[in-house]
Amino acid sequence: MFGRRSDGRKLKTIPPFFRVIPNIMLERVDSQVYFKQDIILKYMDEYIDKKAEEGIKLSYMNIIYAALVRILAERPSLNRFAINGTLYARNQIFVSLAIKKNLSDEGEETTIKLPFNGTENIFEVKEKLDNAIEQNKNIENSNNTDILAKALSLVPNFALRIAVKFLTFLDKHGAMPKSIIAASPFHTSVFLTNVGSLGIDSIYHHLYNFGTTSLFFAMGKKKKSYVYDDDEIHEEKCISIAFVGDERICDGYYYANSFKLLSKYLRKPELLEEHAIVKTDID
Repeated sequence: MFGRRSDGRKLKTIPPFFRVIPNIMLERVDSQVYFKQDIILKYMDEYIDKKAEEGIKLSYMNIIYAALVRILAERPSLNRFAINGTLYARNQIFVSLAIKKNLSDEGEETTIKLPFNGTENIFEVKEKLDNAIEQNKNIENSNNTDILAKALSLVPNFALRIAVKFLTFLDKHGAMPKSIIAASPFHTSVFLTNVGSLGIDSIYHHLYNFGTTSLFFAMGKKKKSYVYDDDEIHEEKCISIAFVGDERICDGYYYANSFKLLSKYLRKPELLEEHAIVKTDID
């Protein structure tokens, strides 16, 4: 039915400003905000070493991925999206991740989108993430996103443009087929890319007008940075996380407190061992 989405519910009790701005900034590229932060690695390194002694192998990606799932569960306004001038609360947490099947110029890239209910601890997130990456690194394997992309790639360019415009129209009016939303990495809570694995620093990656992604995080390579910590400026081993977000989903104060919470979890990853209490959005 037009106007009723399968992946989210329309928010009604929202401040007037957030009722208006989705109709002023109609597309995500109109409403992008940028933020970058250096993350000190010594806290994650200490945690990773401690878990290694217990026979548990963790990576920076595991910790950051789990922290993102956690803040989406505890800060539900981050899990909103704006489309066709209307603000929606997403029904579930999804995290999309672009991976290379092999690190070469010719290596195929694929995207995985994993669902979470938000209560997962770091070990449950790690298991789901590691299994998905391992399965999708196999060149012979194709996920639903790959199948959809290959099917669309067979369509002539003029027809493909028409098809994408038609799908965009359906999406804006809440009539996109559930199967396409399920396969689309662009219909996700947050997109994460680890460009550090390519040997470069973090980048500001644009949001997509197609789909509903409101948050994009990019992890960079390890580096030395001067940071202000404990009232002192000193050099630390860090990685940068660059963020691009849709300012229509929440205000700057909410974003700032969410980033502070993310930093807390990256400094104390042991907090992610507990199961989260999922908070619901307004309404």
